[in-house]
Amino acid sequence: MAKSSKQWLRRHVTDPYVRKAKEQGYRSRAAFKLLELNEKERFLRPGAVVVDLGAAPGGWSQVAAERVKPGGRVIAVDLLPIAPITGVTVLRGDFRDKAVLEALHGERADAVLSDVAPNLSGIGNVDQARSLELAGAAIEFCMQALKPEGVFLVKAFHGEAFQELRARLKESFEKVKVVKPTASRGESSETYLVARGLLCSAKSA
Repeated sequence: MAKSSKQWLRRHVTDPYVRKAKEQGYRSRAAFKLLELNEKERFLRPGAVVVDLGAAPGGWSQVAAERVKPGGRVIAVDLLPIAPITGVTVLRGDFRDKAVLEALHGERADAVLSDVAPNLSGIGNVDQARSLELAGAAIEFCMQALKPEGVFLVKAFHGEAFQELRARLKESFEKVKVVKPTASRGESSETYLVARGLLCSAKSA
């Protein structure tokens, strides 16, 4: 086993959030990132309609399904398979496909969550470009699927493309906030952007 793989395994085994996820029945440690982000930003409410992009293995969808009860619903989509989750409509495919919009049955979502990440090549500028492309597609999805007063939460990585993504969000939303949950590993460049208030010009684009 490569040294980097051993380091990852050691860190994973000793990670308190991995242990908590197993204890509490969540499919991934990422559940605690969403729990913390929602605690700060309050975008998951009873009765809300939520779309979870890049949802596999389903940790975020589990949290969302708990928080939107009663009366809410969650649509989870990913290219990878997702085992069934109570209260969640699971779609396997690309979130850019029409099937995701059709699953909303004419409604608009109260929140769109995007924890999407590209398959990493290890080449910094290539991975940044791929990440930005996916985030841009998620913004386009919001134009069609998110309520004007809805919330868009998207994962981003600090680097060359970060400021460009932030600028794109500011063109499309009234308010954009950077939040890094404590459950996100300290050494990681990963962070999250919370966008609110879909702009009319963007909405009609």
